[in-house]
Amino acid sequence: MNKIKEIIVSIAIPNIVGVVSAIFSKVKDNFDSFNKPEFTPPGIVFPIVWSILYILMGISSYLIYKENTTYKYDALKIYAIQLIINGLWSIIFFRLQWFFIAFITVILLIVLTIIMIYKFYKINKAAGLLQIPYLIWLIVALVLSYNVYLLN
Repeated sequence: MNKIKEIIVSIAIPNIVGVVSAIFSKVKDNFDSFNKPEFTPPGIVFPIVWSILYILMGISSYLIYKENTTYKYDALKIYAIQLIINGLWSIIFFRLQWFFIAFITVILLIVLTIIMIYKFYKINKAAGLLQIPYLIWLIVALVLSYNVYLLN
């Protein structure tokens, strides 16, 4: 039963960060308020994709957490830092509408995620691979952020 609680907590943590970030950034109120490129996915796509990515992040972090190695602490620190930056990005982009800063933040997030994937993969291959969809989505976010910056 303890294992199930650990998995639930691991999945809940990134989802809570996402929900709190969405509330503080007022995503729903602000999504339509600025110019976006034509290739921007419909608004409904974002919460679906992010929910899936947060679940994958949680499972991945759990796989690292359960490993019996001291290297896991360094990997989980990077995970926590990128998760905080991830939450801040929505506030910077949607609430503050600092589009250039959001673009730079996504670059930082991509770098941190690559480091995290590397560290996770060295400890548990599945944990590292579960982060690949997140990295791909961050690249999409980078392209969107840059184009929103140009259009606004």
